Amino acid sequence: MNPKVDWYFTKEKKWQEEIEKLREIVLDCQLTEDLKWGCPCYTFQDNNIVLIHVFKEYCALLFFKGALLNDTESILIQQTKNVQSARQMRFTDLPEIEELESVIKAYIYEAIEIEKAGLKVTLKPTSEYDVPEEFQKKLDNDKDLKTAFEALTPGRQRGYLFYFSQPKLSKIRKSRIEKSIPQILDGKGIND
Repeated sequence: MNPKVDWYFTKEKKWQEEIEKLREIVLDCQLTEDLKWGCPCYTFQDNNIVLIHVFKEYCALLFFKGALLNDTESILIQQTKNVQSARQMRFTDLPEIEELESVIKAYIYEAIEIEKAGLKVTLKPTSEYDVPEEFQKKLDNDKDLKTAFEALTPGRQRGYLFYFSQPKLSKIRKSRIEKSIPQILDGKGIND
């Protein structure tokens, strides 16, 4: 147990028993505990394996390379269609976690073996992402913007495309694009 992570388990009231049990299970698998993205993260040789996090309706274990796991129990969930690598195991009560303890450990050990083998999730290339019409028009009419966008890392490009594509209304997509142009021109990602 890493003392700097303890606060996470004491601050959470609704899911406290559940996440404490998940912590016990994960630590029993000999992973290193750290705090990343404000959540308990468990690593093997400095590589992320699994993360504990809570939501309103459930608590979860997030497997960073969950797409590579053999989901023999059909319990892994892809959060959204845009999540390519990670998969969640969701829980709504302590007895469910206790009942699945051996299954959870089996998935964790498989995730460790995937990391040991150096396996990587093949990500969809940025070129396969839809470019919103409003952004494509901007790129077509502004060479500096196009050059700056193409110079971004593929992950940053995907972040912008995803962000621009989410709203249903064109005016909101346009607003997001306009607000993001200075960051793109500065070579920064959506969250930089």
